Amino acid sequence: MGLVPTMGYLHAGHASLVARAAAECDTVLTTVFVNPLQFAAGEDLATYPRDPEGDALTVEAAGGTMMFLPSDVEMYPAGRDQVFTTVAVSELSARWEGATRPEHFAGVCTVVAKLFNLVGECRAYFGEKDFQQLAIIDRMVSDLSFPVDVVGCPIVREPDGLAMSSRNVRLSSDERAVAPVLYRALQAGAAAIRSGTADAAAAHQIMMKEVASEPSVSVDYLEVVNAATLEPVSKVSGPVRLIGAVTLGAVRLLDNLPTHPLETQ
Repeated sequence: MGLVPTMGYLHAGHASLVARAAAECDTVLTTVFVNPLQFAAGEDLATYPRDPEGDALTVEAAGGTMMFLPSDVEMYPAGRDQVFTTVAVSELSARWEGATRPEHFAGVCTVVAKLFNLVGECRAYFGEKDFQQLAIIDRMVSDLSFPVDVVGCPIVREPDGLAMSSRNVRLSSDERAVAPVLYRALQAGAAAIRSGTADAAAAHQIMMKEVASEPSVSVDYLEVVNAATLEPVSKVSGPVRLIGAVTLGAVRLLDNLPTHPLETQ
């Protein structure tokens, strides 16, 4: 069984997960559920884009076998405010997205754990765009002995480099033209590291300078981290992950890029 958990409004990135699962598994179940537990008050739960009919066409075209589109009541019979049992991965959730959205990852882990319990033994496919989420789910599976093989899949990008996301549809035309600056910043940081910059602070300054070229973009974080622990590094001596989150208008954009010094290739 291949499992592809999503929040719907599927795009080519999601389709790549379904296609990967279809190539490796006998049966592929795609779930579509906009999980209220991972949205804090004032976040975009009510306006999160939804298109179940389009999602079904996307899944079918990508080779998916089945879909599961539960209601809130099916997943949380007593209501979201009456969910007393949650799952949290403490250390990996503390920084980055967890610092900005403290309720988010407990909501993600709780709903994913419920899906794993419903499905049972499977291979579960997640995109690397939400890299911290991928690391957290992988650790949850290990710590709680779920019979699940977590498979991370590469980011799918628009031709200009913007990482595909369901929230991109909320960008205005002017904002959409600006949005690839985050990817350019990560590329600039990665290029510096590959060319011999070992000082993570110097790489950080290069990334910040690139984003500063677009004054409408507000930086939440741009960091060089250990890919396993998600902790920031001061000196780059091996493979690392560059991670970033920025806000553009009403939309929060996430992206990341792996890199390493040339001598570690």
